Amino acid sequence: MPRQTFNHEGSSPDVPLSVAIRAGDTVYISGQVPTDADGNIVSTDISAQTEQVFKNCKAALALAGASFDDVVKVNVYLTDVNYFAAMNEVYRTQFPDSPPARTTVGTPLARMGLLVEIDMIAYAPQ
Repeated sequence: MPRQTFNHEGSSPDVPLSVAIRAGDTVYISGQVPTDADGNIVSTDISAQTEQVFKNCKAALALAGASFDDVVKVNVYLTDVNYFAAMNEVYRTQFPDSPPARTTVGTPLARMGLLVEIDMIAYAPQ
């Protein structure tokens, strides 16, 4: 099955990843972090960071022709499990009905200042 890769215009060539991959009817998006278009971390607040991550996830899915309605699995990575409740409140607004399957773990992230990272899998027939 052929796969298609998708990247935002201006994506950093220094980072060896694709923002999204479509393999048939399945779309995988790489972990999205709370950065703006210039690569700056948007806030030091977990709620604001989570909101930005969801904006970035939405944009990544759109590159491959998918949306939050197509998401079947989400992985959430938090630098501190004490952020769970605040992250979960934002999460709830993104998936108010029939939320996808989800895993949430506490772990260090690759860049200082990141509090949350989220990746997703979507089923989006073409």
